[in-house]
Amino acid sequence: MSEDVEKLQLGAEEGWRNNRTQPSLPEVYRSLRIPKKGSWIKKFLAFAGPGYLVAVGYMDPGNWATDIAGGSLFGYTLLSVILLSNLMAILLQALSGKLGIVTGRDLAQACRDHYSKPVAMGLWILCELAIAACDLAEVIGSAIALNLLFGIPLIYGVIITALDVLVVLLLQNKGFRFIESLVIVLIITIGGCFATEIFLSKPDVGGILKGFVPSTEIISNPTMLYIAIGILGATVMPHNLYLHSSIVQTRKYSQTSKGKRQAIKYATWDSTIALFFALFINAAILIVSSATFHQAGMTDVAEINDAYRLLTPILGTTIGSILFGVALLASGQNSTLTGTLAGQIVMEGFLNIRLPAWLRRLITRLIAIVPAVVVTVLYGESGTAQLLILSQVILSLQLSFAVVPLIKFTSDKKKMGEFVNPLWLKILAWFVACVIISLNIYLLFQTFFG
Repeated sequence: MSEDVEKLQLGAEEGWRNNRTQPSLPEVYRSLRIPKKGSWIKKFLAFAGPGYLVAVGYMDPGNWATDIAGGSLFGYTLLSVILLSNLMAILLQALSGKLGIVTGRDLAQACRDHYSKPVAMGLWILCELAIAACDLAEVIGSAIALNLLFGIPLIYGVIITALDVLVVLLLQNKGFRFIESLVIVLIITIGGCFATEIFLSKPDVGGILKGFVPSTEIISNPTMLYIAIGILGATVMPHNLYLHSSIVQTRKYSQTSKGKRQAIKYATWDSTIALFFALFINAAILIVSSATFHQAGMTDVAEINDAYRLLTPILGTTIGSILFGVALLASGQNSTLTGTLAGQIVMEGFLNIRLPAWLRRLITRLIAIVPAVVVTVLYGESGTAQLLILSQVILSLQLSFAVVPLIKFTSDKKKMGEFVNPLWLKILAWFVACVIISLNIYLLFQTFFG
């Protein structure tokens, strides 16, 4: 690994304001070898992993409330919105992976090396707020799960989550493959729980298929539009764009044109397949909510706690509620792993400084825990639910400041060379960016003034 670090270019680089000085996540940079011979399956499996770490952000506790509300209020209608937002995510994550592979920079480093120092500092502050908001959702989600499953008071559950930082440190010492494996196991756990929930709730298959077809009612119904925008805003996570552009560089692919092209192909496959798992889980949450609450006439279920408590009487078995709680806990813990990595990438990338890993993660976790503790003590369950919503609003606000630089960099021929986005991809990417920005502005306006 040290040889690869030394090979970084220290001279002037075309298209960049500043030179590239150090790799992203140096402790695992190019640490996983790619077989030069063998079948494409063997090579693909060597690349598989980063996409699942990225997919975690698309199924974190912050997404659950919007999916539950959408299902209880409108049945299966908003499944098309989940599908659309997932397709947008696939496109943006593919661009993020390509940026890291081609330029050798994660998105944070690219922003630092392209923009002036004041602009880069402003982007860093906004990104840190988004990561704190994301961590806040993970802390609250894990605390709610501990409360629902074991009766642990929310305030103690919030404090217990502080210990996650020690777990992440221990795991990273075991190698990056170990972290990827654990994340995949937790995703399978969440998927298994919701597959069972779907079986128990006996949803209408015809209604599900119809729900994946976009309806004009989504636009004409103001309440439905608001929740649809909430689903879109909560799905595409800004910190995932920084994360993906870094962790694709853990693979030791050839630095030739052919090697990079192969790496882009397999990394895109990896993230696309993983994001379809996220699509299944988000859709499953809405389907279960629709098949239970909407079917029973309970159209006002919007909070995780209520969903947990109502599943047992509706399904006629405690298994449904228990599986819901286990899935929530797995989701919170999974998001913790990726959120702390993203925090390290952002701070090191924007500021070009190194802090001890334990200190960086402790700072990130404390930023989330302090407001969670204060709100829990003062307002209890209702306060944490509102805090969860606020965290999603902050994420929506920051998203544009990650998406626009990403598309700008990957569409710049000086930076990307032969790997620059073709015209059709530029048009599609900027269209997606405009949709996301417009919807998030509307969501923010409605949240504060609607």
